[in-house]
Amino acid sequence: MKYDVIVIGAGPGGYVAAIRAAQLGKKTAIIDKRKTLGGTCLNVGCIPSKALLDSSEHYHNAAHTFKAHGIELDNLKVDMKQMITRKNEVVEQTCGGIDYLMKKNKIDVFTGLGSFESTNQVLITKEDGSTETIEGQDIIIATGSAPITPAAFNYDKNRVITSTEALDIDKVPESMVVIGGGVIGLELGSVYARLGTKVDVIEFQDRIIAGMDKDCSKELLRSLKKIGIKFHLGHAVTEVAGGKDSCEVKFQKKGKEEVLSIEADYCLLAMGRHAYTEKLGLDKVGIKTDDRGRVEIDDMMRTNVPNIYAIGDVVKGAMLAHKAEEEGVFVAEFIAGQKPHMDHHLIPGVVYTWPEVAGIGYTEEELKGSGRKYKSGKFPFKALGRARASMDIEGMIKVLADAETDEVLGVHMVGARVADIIAEAAALMTFKASAEDIARICHAHPTYTEAFKEAALAATDNRALHV
Repeated sequence: MKYDVIVIGAGPGGYVAAIRAAQLGKKTAIIDKRKTLGGTCLNVGCIPSKALLDSSEHYHNAAHTFKAHGIELDNLKVDMKQMITRKNEVVEQTCGGIDYLMKKNKIDVFTGLGSFESTNQVLITKEDGSTETIEGQDIIIATGSAPITPAAFNYDKNRVITSTEALDIDKVPESMVVIGGGVIGLELGSVYARLGTKVDVIEFQDRIIAGMDKDCSKELLRSLKKIGIKFHLGHAVTEVAGGKDSCEVKFQKKGKEEVLSIEADYCLLAMGRHAYTEKLGLDKVGIKTDDRGRVEIDDMMRTNVPNIYAIGDVVKGAMLAHKAEEEGVFVAEFIAGQKPHMDHHLIPGVVYTWPEVAGIGYTEEELKGSGRKYKSGKFPFKALGRARASMDIEGMIKVLADAETDEVLGVHMVGARVADIIAEAAALMTFKASAEDIARICHAHPTYTEAFKEAALAATDNRALHV
């Protein structure tokens, strides 16, 4: 079988690349080792975790805020099995939608492990051991990433787990230790904390979500402490031991000799993810990787082999589904002879805890470190009428703008629905908007987005109206 484009990996980056290539008239094939398309994101990542996040937030509100709204409930309880069933239904429907899109765009789907036979040939090894080889003029690597599981932490998929297993626990645990205070650890930790689990988070850095703006870290830490999560910042895990019904985690504060220990029902390993290139046969075609195992690419997403490209989690940059999608479109259009553009600096990052966290552009720490002169404007959600009406008063929005030109350099948010509000910042920053531009845009009242306007006003000669 000969194709114009072969995509290895059917996650958000891969299937979007395949769709765009097909739209542009390319005969396209896609290969994935899973029987269900969608990659980590749709099967065991973004989609199922958000389903559980929403379910746990509904329960938490019923238990803690419904009474203030005048809603009385008796015998409130969690049906964890039903929660998991609903999550699985969401995943099934979403993955089924990808199947439909492949058929609609006449993309050939192959199930099996794809690996390079040559620069134009891909070997597909199927579950039963049989093989098939297909040929492509251009090939896109989109194999994604996998959780980091150090051997010393004894990952057993029973009591020492990753995000994959955490999505299928069918009984609310009494206790859980989360190793890692990044996005995955905090999202899943908050799911179980809201359902009543005693959650401890151990983080090596001195703050959570260390890659985001420091004010966001502080705001989220304050909120997560309120739902009962205990944080051990600046600590290093030394040993993890799993048993039949529990596990033990040993850790130390940086610079201290005392060894601390926590016993829990589960230990969730959430220290990050690594590029998944195992058994891909990169050595057969001489594709170069960096010191972190990521595929090396140029500005056009090409590897050192001219007809082979790489996108998403297997290359440098944030491991985000929407980044992978944009890169997939970029590569498909470049292969088709177009001149696509993508600004990696303007890719928003989101944490789907409650309150949510979102950011785009430079953080305040980055601006300080570079010596660039800037001005900052903040607005707290507690001063917003819409937030008070819904009892979602935690968090703030911060706008960072160039001190001379007023161009917006970064926007950082913690609060209700900021995962959606950040899109406004992305759109405006793409067109080089100033803080005054944002401040002069009429925002509907009462809405959460008014906080963005007020933060922009605060950055424009401290002109916020409602604080």
